[in-house]
Amino acid sequence: MHLDRVMKILEAVATTGRPVSAVEVQNLTDLPRPTCYRLLQTMTAQRLLDEPETGRFLVGERMVRLAFLAQPDGDICLAAAPTLQEAADQFGEAIFLSRLRSKGVEIIHVEVPKDAKRSFIHPGLGFRPMHACSCSKVIAAYAKDGFRDDILAGPMRSFTKKTKNDPQALRREFDSIRAEGYAECVEEIEVGVCSVAAPVQIGAIGPTFSIGATGPVRRFTQERRTEIGGALQSISQTVSQVLMLHGTARA
Repeated sequence: MHLDRVMKILEAVATTGRPVSAVEVQNLTDLPRPTCYRLLQTMTAQRLLDEPETGRFLVGERMVRLAFLAQPDGDICLAAAPTLQEAADQFGEAIFLSRLRSKGVEIIHVEVPKDAKRSFIHPGLGFRPMHACSCSKVIAAYAKDGFRDDILAGPMRSFTKKTKNDPQALRREFDSIRAEGYAECVEEIEVGVCSVAAPVQIGAIGPTFSIGATGPVRRFTQERRTEIGGALQSISQTVSQVLMLHGTARA
């Protein structure tokens, strides 16, 4: 494929704001008809374009995903910070935002309670194990089967006696996470520390982010984790809307 011609077609389809026919694309791009039709079929096969109805095209999910994932961490954190801060004050715990990378999940931002008298556990920034952290497990649970299979087939280090590293047990946990809508990490990485996380679904792109709360096991009882897990699902919808609006405005 010639990149300049591919870009012409993408720009023509994107600027119409609706499913566009092959004839319209050809007229908008002035490409030779055989070339235009051939490229439309190739680009659809590569998911650069979607064909929601026969003969009509939209910018494909693959391109939408790429554009969204290209947003810098700084912009994402700035957009999500007010919602995370509100949650931190509501729960009295540290609230963190995690982002899916190519083969892992990284905590990229943390907000803590404003109450100076409140003790909390800061989770830190950086990558987290895919099999033993709520922020990672909740993204993995909603990811494609192949992504989870790679996790289950790979090395799974034991951090504490409560770390799960049995593939079948983790597979069942992924099923449970999807059923409950949130994931837990109960002393799986560090003794005395718990976390709960919910996925941030970005339209058809899926869960490329998660938000979580972390705190001491003495405060994160089963009842409290259930309460926080339910609340995080609602908060994650707000974060999703904020990030999608931010992405649209930035574009």
